[in-house]
Amino acid sequence: MAVWIQAQQLQGDALRQMQALYGQHFPIEVRHYLSQWIESQPWDSIDMDNPQEGAKATQLLEGLIQELQKKADHQVGEDGFLLKIKLGHYATQLQNMYERCPMELVRCIRHILYHEQRLVREATDSPSQVSSPADALSQKHLQINQTFEELRLVTQDTENQLKKLQQTQEFFIIQYQESLRLQAQFTQLSQLSPQERMAREPNLQQKKASLEAWLHREAQTLQQYRVELAEKHQQTLALLRKQQTIILDDELIQWKRRQQLAGNGGPPEGPLDGLQAWCEKLAEIICQNRQQVRRAEHLCQQLPIPGPIEEMLAELNSTITDIISALVTSTFIIEKQPPQVLKTQTKFAATVRLLVGGKLNVHMNPPQVKATIISEQQAKALLKNESTRNESSGDILNNCCVMEYHQATGTLSAHFRNMSLKRIKRSDRRGAESVTEEKFTILFESQFSVGGNELVFQVKTLSLPVVVIVHGSQDNNATATVLWDNAFAEPGRVPFAVPDKVMWSQLCEALNMKFKAEVQSSRGLTKDNLLFLAQKLFNSNINHLEEYNNMPVSWAQFNRENLPGRNYTFWQWFDGVMEVLKKHLKPHWNDGAILGFVNKQQAHDLLINKPDGTFLLRFSDSEIGGITIAWKFDNAERMFWNLMPFTTRDFSIRSLADRLGDLAYLQFVYPERPKEEVFSKYYTPVLAKAVDGYVKPQIKQVVPEFLPTTGDSSSGGTAYMDQSPSPGVGSSSHYNLYPQNHDSVLDTEGEFNLDDSMDVARHVEELLRRPMDSQWISHAQS
Repeated sequence: MAVWIQAQQLQGDALRQMQALYGQHFPIEVRHYLSQWIESQPWDSIDMDNPQEGAKATQLLEGLIQELQKKADHQVGEDGFLLKIKLGHYATQLQNMYERCPMELVRCIRHILYHEQRLVREATDSPSQVSSPADALSQKHLQINQTFEELRLVTQDTENQLKKLQQTQEFFIIQYQESLRLQAQFTQLSQLSPQERMAREPNLQQKKASLEAWLHREAQTLQQYRVELAEKHQQTLALLRKQQTIILDDELIQWKRRQQLAGNGGPPEGPLDGLQAWCEKLAEIICQNRQQVRRAEHLCQQLPIPGPIEEMLAELNSTITDIISALVTSTFIIEKQPPQVLKTQTKFAATVRLLVGGKLNVHMNPPQVKATIISEQQAKALLKNESTRNESSGDILNNCCVMEYHQATGTLSAHFRNMSLKRIKRSDRRGAESVTEEKFTILFESQFSVGGNELVFQVKTLSLPVVVIVHGSQDNNATATVLWDNAFAEPGRVPFAVPDKVMWSQLCEALNMKFKAEVQSSRGLTKDNLLFLAQKLFNSNINHLEEYNNMPVSWAQFNRENLPGRNYTFWQWFDGVMEVLKKHLKPHWNDGAILGFVNKQQAHDLLINKPDGTFLLRFSDSEIGGITIAWKFDNAERMFWNLMPFTTRDFSIRSLADRLGDLAYLQFVYPERPKEEVFSKYYTPVLAKAVDGYVKPQIKQVVPEFLPTTGDSSSGGTAYMDQSPSPGVGSSSHYNLYPQNHDSVLDTEGEFNLDDSMDVARHVEELLRRPMDSQWISHAQS
């Protein structure tokens, strides 16, 4: 009831506007006495364009009648008696008025409530308070739908006024014909005798004078009606343009922005059905008003009357053509973008859609869409309407497709399913720019007509920027270009301008979005993870993330210049982390078993107070896509141990869980989780039986410094990590068999030597000085 209470406090013009909302179609007394019930009903939940919603509308009508009768029955006393009669009369009146068209009642009350809320909001001069972004979005969409209702009503009003104008003009023409008949009779009087002429002329003269006076007044009335109608059309088109701006420049642009962020792993952009419904309503109302203006023009041509109307109608025609042109060209969009990293000689797909195609009957003569790849410079020239002489920057196979209309969904779209970029023509690169920093775009263009070839539209739309590669090794750097563009492109930019520098906090959002999408994990980057990344990027020891947030990061820092002391960029390292997690370590990351973003010193600080056998997994600083094991085992030789990093190649041979299972002396996952509890469910089952007479060998991981002596081996002289005792249990002499070589086996600094290409098994082979099968120790169980 809050809205009605506030509405009753309106004053002046606002109060008069509120009172004008009511009448015989819906008495203000009904609004007053049923205010709480009316405001609690789901009027806005009914789809006015869906005939199947009629049952809901009927229920609301029946509920309204019942509430009125209930209110009437509760009236007592002398004053109550009169009110009881009045409310009963209103119940009968509304029942008779809306029982055959209950949707009109819903439409009426929605219109009333919308304008009441608007008047109250304007009177208080403060926007509606919303508690969350979702509420704000819902309120915005509600206002869009209410504006459509207002547009429908004013369009119906101009339609009624146009009919009134037509009827008035038709009657005027009839009377004008009568004046011509009288004029003809005057002409015939000269042929009569003087006596007859004198007898009939005064009467004819009187009729003629009276009729001419009427025609003069009626001509002025007609001109007034025409001007009033044109002014109402001007108001309608102003509201229509405002509504179209909200839908195309706000809602559609936001959808495109979400589509761009989805390329970085953001949430899906969402379906286009709601936007298409709005655009189709726009198209329908535009067409109705355009037809009304044309009919008004026809009436003016049929009966020319000097005045400003011709100029007004010409302006209306120009305005409405601009509106429909903007609608059609803006709603030719790419529903499914082509891949933004595009490899030559590789099949790719895309989908183009016209959101108003069904409503404008474009599918009656299905248009063809053509796809062309153009450079960044050509895209700039295109948007400036400069001639590009139909040049392209490459050859796309299967680049033409006819738009198809799908009756069930009401969509008009073209599905390019088998395009392939045959070749690419690159431009001269600037400075340090590499081929993976060069941006192209797919241009989709078509032509179609509206209104029986009356309006012909040339439509074009550009895809998101694409980076063309010819080899998979370029994918990493190309992805960096795409990520930076998707994350930091501004609406309405010149193709394809992006800032050269952004704040670290902005980059954090982009990295976290990409990380969660690539690893397909709800476990994103924590503040500690981001602090580690900031320290790595800025080569700094600052220990507070907030101090990095406003530091600028340039594109060169991100993926052009190598990190200090390394032969790779920050992005290449980060991408390697995502790659190894995505391919091999996703479940362990989701389990929280991989600490990941810590350096060697931080790992030692975390392990220093933990019991022997406690270990953690961290990403290598020196090996792209490498993960290393740091563990604590305190003996006379050292306290902390760091295994050379494993990469995707290693995990394709033996999984991380199996490798950890081989190393029995690793007992606790940092901080204190038993290893078997965390990793045993991922162990590969061992085949106990021979297959076709063959016994399957097992691959085992060993670390020479932690191999027991031959005499102590439980397997009769051959050492395997699943049989060796924990270093915390056995004699320390067991772990000093190779004191002269152990530094070359374990990474004493916690990292690889970048110039050393040998893996762990090669080191083991060199140390043991005996041949190994497939770089691993294989043991056939009998």
